[in-house]
Amino acid sequence: MPDFFFGLFAFAVYFAGAIGFCAVFCLLYTRVTRHDEFRLITEEQNASAAIAFGGSLLGFAIALAGAVHHTGSVPEFVMWGAVALVTQIIAYGLARLAHPGLSAAIEENALGAAIWVAAVSVSAGLLSAACMSP
Repeated sequence: MPDFFFGLFAFAVYFAGAIGFCAVFCLLYTRVTRHDEFRLITEEQNASAAIAFGGSLLGFAIALAGAVHHTGSVPEFVMWGAVALVTQIIAYGLARLAHPGLSAAIEENALGAAIWVAAVSVSAGLLSAACMSP
């Protein structure tokens, strides 16, 4: 039974850390974008903003799951979690570079732009998770 409690404690630490990382990611991501995701989603029911923001968070969560899976200590998890966060911000920058009017398109509820951001973010998350090693 002690192994179970040790495992439960480790779960709680990593899960709390992952939730904290997701909160930090959401704060940083919404500062980097030129549009106001929360206003667009909650007040205007803008599906494009929800798809783009949700896809970005999903991409980050995939990378973060890789960090949890491939690390053996909390400090190592924090390091790889930070790498995952930076990778996602860079991915958004590259998506915007390829689509200069990205924020305006999302504000206009253009689904193509939203799907583009989500796809780039999920791809970056999958690749960064696969590249993480202890």
